[in-house]
Amino acid sequence: MSQQNSKTSLDLPWKLRLFISVMSAVSDASRRSNVTVNRRLFNLVDLKSPPSNNPTNGVTTSDITVDASRNLWFRLYTPAASASTSVDNVIKFPVIVFFHGGGFAFFRANSKPFDNFCQRLARELPAVVISVDYRLSPEHKHPKQYEDGIDTLRFLDSVSFERLCPPCADLRRCFLAGDSAGANIAHHVALLANDYDFRTLNLTGLISIQPFFGGEERTESELRLAGAPVISIERTDWTWKAFLPQGSDRDHPSVNVFGPNSADISGVKFPATIVFVGGFDPLQDWQKRYYLGLKKSGKEACLIEYPNGFHTFYGFPEVPESSLFIKEGYKTCIAST
Repeated sequence: MSQQNSKTSLDLPWKLRLFISVMSAVSDASRRSNVTVNRRLFNLVDLKSPPSNNPTNGVTTSDITVDASRNLWFRLYTPAASASTSVDNVIKFPVIVFFHGGGFAFFRANSKPFDNFCQRLARELPAVVISVDYRLSPEHKHPKQYEDGIDTLRFLDSVSFERLCPPCADLRRCFLAGDSAGANIAHHVALLANDYDFRTLNLTGLISIQPFFGGEERTESELRLAGAPVISIERTDWTWKAFLPQGSDRDHPSVNVFGPNSADISGVKFPATIVFVGGFDPLQDWQKRYYLGLKKSGKEACLIEYPNGFHTFYGFPEVPESSLFIKEGYKTCIAST
């Protein structure tokens, strides 16, 4: 499901273009040359949304702690309509375990853009959404983010979560999902899940939104779309350096998942995957290679491309492709199960 993009430039609303420019400028200023982050500076623009037990646009939210010792928690989004369903006739919704983007180094589960996005998913699909607040790099390097992801799945499958789990949540239809770096985390958590025998939780699918993968090679799309919004080679190089163990290069198997150092996953159980790609995303060549790598490994995979989509387009309701993404993309994935 893709179309060739014949446009050479994006026509974005001026308010959106200004927002992206400001966020990019502050993000760049927050990234120090010694590969640390000026958190105080970035927090000036990283506005947070509090949880709300009262329905906001049809969704209630609450924050649940997984492990206080490492400040691992998630925000739970529950469609408010489910609260009026009788105990004996509860409507069951799929569960989406979501990992936010931000290059492993920026944003939190309660950051306003991701809170808004998860509320949209919960309301419009509808679904119970669990947005994981994993530890950030460079303070916490690889594989801490993957460990936080799999430990959250184990918590959801534990007795500890039973009393907190909304009656409408169907853990037998559990999707991993993530955007950008979050989609990278979702992929590796899906692989780690093979080491566990879950009691109730069943991984039905993986929703990979413009996943953040890469390699030592400079692809055609990275070079051609050097001036695209949000993503640049300089930014992604810094991000990988902040995330990876000391001495690693971009052909590390966490980055180049089907590259020269990657493991063969053809014999590994892996959920059906849908990969979303944008025509103005410099990472699109790596994303398409990811899709092809899954297919060659014998995995069920689907590719959906939005020709006018830039990196993170799905998070902006004012962009037409964002609504199409929710209506056509996500709903297609959920309905297929």
